[in-house]
Amino acid sequence: YVCSTWGNNHFKTFDGDVYQFPGICEYNFASDCRESYKEFSVHIQRALNSHNHPEIQYILITIKDFTVYLRPKLAVVDGRIVKTPYYSSGMLIESNDIYTKVYAKLGLILIWNQEDALMVELDSRFSNHTCGLCGDYNGVPIYNEFISGVASYNSITYGNLQKIRKPNAKCEDPDETQVLPSCNEHRDECERLLTSSAFVDCRLRLNLEMYVQACMQDKCACNGNEDSFCLCSTISEYSRQCSHAGGRPGEWRTQYFC
Repeated sequence: YVCSTWGNNHFKTFDGDVYQFPGICEYNFASDCRESYKEFSVHIQRALNSHNHPEIQYILITIKDFTVYLRPKLAVVDGRIVKTPYYSSGMLIESNDIYTKVYAKLGLILIWNQEDALMVELDSRFSNHTCGLCGDYNGVPIYNEFISGVASYNSITYGNLQKIRKPNAKCEDPDETQVLPSCNEHRDECERLLTSSAFVDCRLRLNLEMYVQACMQDKCACNGNEDSFCLCSTISEYSRQCSHAGGRPGEWRTQYFC
């Protein structure tokens, strides 16, 4: 029921498929895609911050007839800046220094760490009805997202298809022929970090291999720079998803690590 994006352009669909997509336009993250009345949509736009790391700049949510625009430390509803907690017919927006959360009675919970990581949880009544970077929520990884009919997409082609067309948007599509580098190194280190005693309660709740692969890609992308973003963002995501799944991650951050 959960779709997320974090760190170095990682995405995990509702159906559990994980991929990378480095686009910096505005994209459909997850929307109700039924032909008739659409109950919600969530759009996101990323940009590179001063450290050259991808961060979510803003999130645009439509819920029935409301429009909610979120930036770090800012919430705008139907064009008006609102103070949080903000409550209005079936929708609650909360924010503190670390997270912004939106709860919608129609069955959507959105949690953003005001930086790189966004998680959307959706009621199962939307299964098979969604589209966007989070996929179609039909319970089958890959099918209909990356394989449709006879065509099979790579993740960049798939991501580019989710772009929101805006008349004067200045952003380039990532090149579809440039395949993201595969990475076979750093497995030992990533496994050691993700199976440390702090995460004992997480092993049976999450697909460990998925996060090990994301951690390996992060390490490769950082080319040996011991940059905390490379290591910490995927471990943070693993910890967040673990507690979201009812687990209790122990204290894994130290003054020297993350």
